[in-house]
Amino acid sequence: MMKRIATALAALLCTLALAPPAQAERVKDLAQVAGVRGNPLIGYGLVVGLDGSGDRTSQTPFTVQSLRTMLDQLGVSIPPNVNPQLKNVAAVAVHAELPAFAKPGQPIDVTVSSIGNAGSLRGGSLLMTQLKGADGEVYAIAQGSLVVSGFGASGRDGSRISVNAPNGGRIPSGAIVERSVPASNAGDKVVLNLHESDFTTASRIVSAVNRSFGAASARALDGVTIEIAPPAGDRVSFLAALESLDVDPGTAAAKVIVNARSGTVVMGGQVSVLPAAVAHGSLTVTITEATQVSQPGAFGRGETVVTPRSSVNADVEGSHMVMFRGGTSLEEIVRAVNAVGAAPGDIVAILEALKQAGALRAELEVI
Repeated sequence: MMKRIATALAALLCTLALAPPAQAERVKDLAQVAGVRGNPLIGYGLVVGLDGSGDRTSQTPFTVQSLRTMLDQLGVSIPPNVNPQLKNVAAVAVHAELPAFAKPGQPIDVTVSSIGNAGSLRGGSLLMTQLKGADGEVYAIAQGSLVVSGFGASGRDGSRISVNAPNGGRIPSGAIVERSVPASNAGDKVVLNLHESDFTTASRIVSAVNRSFGAASARALDGVTIEIAPPAGDRVSFLAALESLDVDPGTAAAKVIVNARSGTVVMGGQVSVLPAAVAHGSLTVTITEATQVSQPGAFGRGETVVTPRSSVNADVEGSHMVMFRGGTSLEEIVRAVNAVGAAPGDIVAILEALKQAGALRAELEVI
């Protein structure tokens, strides 16, 4: 008896040793500190040095207006009755993101996009452009040569070929920060905001923080917000230790994401169905339109009449039924749907029907 018990315990220990560990994630992967975020910047500028692929100024008068203004500031005056025909200049929108805690003098990447009818920005250089925030203040100055991944070519006969998007590009480290954004996390409390609302994850983060930094150090205000009282001392060291805590977020919610435009369907591993049967078939309706001519005899007094004649045919293809067993796994669901022979658009209809019938145990989200 004791030998069998020992054997069973040994088998149990081997099973636990071979079992996969809990999927722990760092706090920094599940949440972010409130107030620590980037800020979008935007500006308007000119790209010069293009090889004849710039804006057609007859259709983009704002390009000429911008060039006149810039040259006036540089001491060059263009007579009002002169309309320069530009081919190497393009008006562009410039945008970037100002990282959290960015300080004056630090470089940031910028993205440049044509807003006129320029054919390509390859080989161009962005002239000094102010980048403003939502408050209208200038936070960075951008300038530099563009890196364009797209390529385009055109012939004199109007033919053209384009690879990727040649009317947009990037300037690595193309802007210099001129003004910093004051930090908004300098209060008595540290607030964490979860990337996704989940009460289980919030509760487990609170437990992990209280185990590491003392009881009652953290409390969850809702499914997203966690308030933490930091200990006295270096706050940067505390935040570094806080972000490195390992937390098991638990099982994700069962969800099916459907992209109605492309027909893409993504199902999570927790998706299951109750016993259900699905029949799928394609109904094809064909309408044929023909004309029939009625002509009188050689000596008759009638008139030739043309009458339309229509025929409608309906055909049902591939109609058969597939049975879902209760508690079906994701792999079996995919296999059964593929066995039906449904296209991506039909899969969406099948999932919606299962949801309406109460057989799909998951949240169906259409994007």
